Amino acid sequence: MQKAELASMVYSEWPLGNGTAINVTGWPTGFDIPVYPSWLNSTPQVDDLFGFGEKYGRRPPVFPKLPVPFNTVLNTTGWFTDSIYLLATSPTGEYTMCSLRASLTTQCSTEYSAQISGGEMKARCEDAEDELAYGKWYHNATDGVIAKDWASVAAEWGRALSLNAGITDGAASNARLLSQLIPSGQELNPSLPSIAEALAVLSGSTLLLSSSDSPFIHFWNYSTTVVTLEEPQYQAFHADLRFKDFASGPTQGWQNIFFVVLSLTFATNVFCLGFFLLHHGLVTDFIEPQNLFSLSLNSPPSQALDGACGSGPEGEQLVMTWHIKMDKQREHFYIENGEVPPRMKRRKTRALDFEMDTSPTVNAYNKLSSRHSSLL
Repeated sequence: MQKAELASMVYSEWPLGNGTAINVTGWPTGFDIPVYPSWLNSTPQVDDLFGFGEKYGRRPPVFPKLPVPFNTVLNTTGWFTDSIYLLATSPTGEYTMCSLRASLTTQCSTEYSAQISGGEMKARCEDAEDELAYGKWYHNATDGVIAKDWASVAAEWGRALSLNAGITDGAASNARLLSQLIPSGQELNPSLPSIAEALAVLSGSTLLLSSSDSPFIHFWNYSTTVVTLEEPQYQAFHADLRFKDFASGPTQGWQNIFFVVLSLTFATNVFCLGFFLLHHGLVTDFIEPQNLFSLSLNSPPSQALDGACGSGPEGEQLVMTWHIKMDKQREHFYIENGEVPPRMKRRKTRALDFEMDTSPTVNAYNKLSSRHSSLL
């Protein structure tokens, strides 16, 4: 918006204001602002866009001043106002005015999902297949009725977020973020939300706050002489409940077979419990890496791993069985191979002396050690 379009709604731009500084502690009390039935000065482009003037039955807002860049000011007062208004200045000095109002719709229903990770509530709107939409049950309900009292809740919300700090050039953090979301042209940035979308998300909590202790219907179904209820009253509403449950027993005849598995599992657990009660104490696990490493270093060489030095076992060497044995006199543990496969037995009988075959990595070791001994 241009400064000229806002001049009729900014007090400091009026002849009465004369560009003087605003006493922020008293605004708007004590200022010569026309009251109803005055509709203030008309700006056709703005009036038709926001619905101002006698034609729409809504007076335009009056802001104390034009905010400096990165700042916002609020208007939350007025004659029977149903909206609050925010005036923001972008980093480039362009002005943007937003109006916020709330209305009741009949084209929505509420979905709440409760899970172990937490609850989630969302609105399902304008879905022709939604049978729980309010309008499907109350055909005489009017869609889009403005909730005038919401403006009072929104006024407290705006002040709590320091959206009126621009009256003192306060440069509040929320105002700075909102001003940076003002579109710089006629098209919206697809990678960023607009200031209107950001305000809608920020003010969404006020809708829940405003609906607290309110009836589930759009009319007052109590006596007209009763303004408020002294005691809470139950109200019925249309709902669809879906849930998942888990059975602890069989739901079909064939599932009884699982009792056999459960019985065996129980018997195994009882056996393990009895074993540990009779043989209590710690047991060394020889297959832990640090134990196997010590056993390997302190075990004699085995012809079953002939040729596996440095390169690892392969072929029939991988199917060899190994046993952990102990020399009782010296209390020394070592690893010894089990039964040798027939092919390896033949190779063993042909060997006159106990001698390991050359490992495939010996040549590489010799080559590195003779040329670059510093690498080893």
